[in-house]
Amino acid sequence: MSTSPNTAVFEIFVVTAPGLEPALLAEARENGFKGPVAIKGGVTIQGGWPEVWRANLELRGASRVLARIAQFRAMHLAQLDKRAHKVAWGEVLRADVPFRVEASCKASRIYHAGAAAQRIARAIADTIGAKESDEAEVAIKARIDDDLCTISIDTSGESLHKRGHKEAVAKAPMRENMAALFLRLCGYDGSESVVDPMCGAGTFVIEAAELAAGLQPGRSRSFAFEQLATFDAAAWQGMRKSGGVRRPSIRFFGSDQDPGAVRMSRTNAARAGVEAFTEFHQRTIDELSPPAGFSGLVIVNPPYGTRIGDRRGVQALYRQLGETLRRRFAGWRVGLVTNDAALAKATGLPLEAATGPVSHGGLRVTLYRTAGPLTAVE
Repeated sequence: MSTSPNTAVFEIFVVTAPGLEPALLAEARENGFKGPVAIKGGVTIQGGWPEVWRANLELRGASRVLARIAQFRAMHLAQLDKRAHKVAWGEVLRADVPFRVEASCKASRIYHAGAAAQRIARAIADTIGAKESDEAEVAIKARIDDDLCTISIDTSGESLHKRGHKEAVAKAPMRENMAALFLRLCGYDGSESVVDPMCGAGTFVIEAAELAAGLQPGRSRSFAFEQLATFDAAAWQGMRKSGGVRRPSIRFFGSDQDPGAVRMSRTNAARAGVEAFTEFHQRTIDELSPPAGFSGLVIVNPPYGTRIGDRRGVQALYRQLGETLRRRFAGWRVGLVTNDAALAKATGLPLEAATGPVSHGGLRVTLYRTAGPLTAVE
């Protein structure tokens, strides 16, 4: 495979957290991307640069989008140097935009990743005159695996969980892309209400509300692909405007015992443009009650109690949460994220593992969910 001209179809790798590939695959299919295949760490799709832009703009579960522009065998550095010079860098990169190269080597005769990156960077500089910079937004990623060198462009820049409209974050925030896939794994499709009784920065509630409103997750940010030679500003603006907004007939609810978290959630919802159909209140678990006239999904990411001495109090919190949901939330499904199966069990809810463990903030967490709505408890 050689470099792809702007009109060609090539492989696009959409990255997500390992363990969440099936959920991202389902989202890619729903969004009409061609040839989606789940592989370790993400999903491959087929398309050209418009599909690259659309994947960044629309896929809620993605963490970044890599355009695979070249692939060749390289047994030693001299061969890598020669073949890297033959890549048509000018079709993708701009001479006036700085770049950086990241390389990795696995089971290959080229084993020095730093030397490999240097050879590729020199080839780019020699070919188009662009300058290398450690601070560059445009990143070229070279993976040498079993002597096969695959060169990709990171088209996203900052991780896609950074939607561009969240200013305030909680101490251990749930990443937006992970929250979106957890909602999907709980069967959420935007047609029902969502309640998060420990909302933190409001991520679950805001993601659910955005999906219900048809808001594109990448609408408020910029991307690295805007700095490439393949970028078409007019086509991109048309794509961004094509994501229509609808006013949901349902509402979305978050609560937290911390008044700072409630203020943070309201601020984030306003910046995301969903404040008109979201509500955030300061409440303890004891004060939690289902919103009148709604049913749907309760999804929560409680504290994990990872510090010594926390465990007893955290178990009591999970028991209290489970008891409140059993008594008051008949007809609602439940999703719960935790790093400890014993804590999920402490709720007394009929939870089953939906996916995981998935890496989150240095911990391995699992999504547990009920198979269906809770039944009334006498």
